[in-house]
Amino acid sequence: MLGCLVEKQLTTPQQYPLTLNALTMAANQATNRDPVVALDDDVVLAALDELRDHHLIRVVLPSHGRSVKRYRHVLDEVYGLDAPRYALLATLLLRGPQTVGELRSRTERMADFPSVRDVEQQLAVLAEHSEGLARPLGRRPGQKEDRWHQIMAGPWGPDAGSAEGNEADGGRSTSPPNSGGPPGSTVDTAPQHDADLQPVLDAMWAELDSLRDEVAVLRDDLDALRRGLGG
Repeated sequence: MLGCLVEKQLTTPQQYPLTLNALTMAANQATNRDPVVALDDDVVLAALDELRDHHLIRVVLPSHGRSVKRYRHVLDEVYGLDAPRYALLATLLLRGPQTVGELRSRTERMADFPSVRDVEQQLAVLAEHSEGLARPLGRRPGQKEDRWHQIMAGPWGPDAGSAEGNEADGGRSTSPPNSGGPPGSTVDTAPQHDADLQPVLDAMWAELDSLRDEVAVLRDDLDALRRGLGG
């Protein structure tokens, strides 16, 4: 789900943030997906709940004639990533391990990388990130280039238990940052805290999420007012 939100933000910004229906359609599209999946709304909602628990998405409440909630990612806030970097990360989440050349080609609609070297530099930043967001893999038989893969999420699917399966399915997972497949085992990327402090921290995060949602609604209201005044 996270990869879908990034992709649609950068390729169809007029439709972003996404409704549940739009996000389900994005997850199930046949292009730019490996593997191609068929998820229903309940599975997508479960994935969104996990992502929200890990503070990686925000809910935008209905306003200005909109009747449904919408969803947006906050990779820029949580990981300090700019658009080119989270475009690469999204492509890795959506299509699994890829060479630098493949990544440059497949991110054309989301980001402008003048050369393969520019892609390599941005991948190095992701690899050196404190959260460890991506890393290089060995090359496939017959390929001349090494591949890269995201390590925000663990494997999911029929081969999820083996190292070979991890590469075969592109490192896809139900862990919160990816949330692309059916609910199952998750990789907990949240920091561990003293048990006595956890309820307090959970309450603080919940309040912060609520405040951010309110700010998003107020921002939409202000934008609508400006448009109405011709600003």
